[in-house]
Amino acid sequence: MARMLRSCLQSLLKLVNSVIGLTGMGMILYALWMLRAWFKQIGGGGGFDSSPPWFIYTFLGLGVFLCLLTCSGHIAAETANGHCLSCYMAFVFLLVLLEAAITADIFLNRNWEEDFPEDPSGKFDEFKNFVRLNFEMCKWIGLSVVAAQALSMFLAMVLRALGPDHESYYDSDDDNEPARLPLLRSQSLRAPSPIESNLPLNNDWSVRIHDRVSK
Repeated sequence: MARMLRSCLQSLLKLVNSVIGLTGMGMILYALWMLRAWFKQIGGGGGFDSSPPWFIYTFLGLGVFLCLLTCSGHIAAETANGHCLSCYMAFVFLLVLLEAAITADIFLNRNWEEDFPEDPSGKFDEFKNFVRLNFEMCKWIGLSVVAAQALSMFLAMVLRALGPDHESYYDSDDDNEPARLPLLRSQSLRAPSPIESNLPLNNDWSVRIHDRVSK
């Protein structure tokens, strides 16, 4: 029963963790599209002024971080190791704190745009306008991602409490145990001693001496 419950939790953690991975891949694709549009806008120049702005770098970095977090989550779910699950929960918790801080700053601070540096490409303004025009869709997407992160933390916590599957380790040890030889061998397989091999010769010699004495 415990093994079945652990297997279900591992599968659920992988499934929920995949939502975070899909979000990261989407952010990477969007960042690459913005990067391509930025280089196309500046005419493909390679100078200092043609370097990508902070918004594209941030989006790309967050996407890569989410993909790496997804890989670590799959490894932690597969192994059910306590240290891996603890590290995974810590990184997810820090990510949730960062998202909560940014969300609180946006909703509580009217001049929140001044907290961010100026974006020379204008992609940050385009992203803000897109979110404002599609606020309902973006809200549900954001809530889904946050719910997936919170659920992954909860599943990792429960899986860490259950611990790894020790029974499978014991079964594998029993399967790999070498065959043991018997300590006592059968008497029929025991090699004859030199004394036993010389017994017939000694009997013949005593018979010959007895015949000579009788003569």
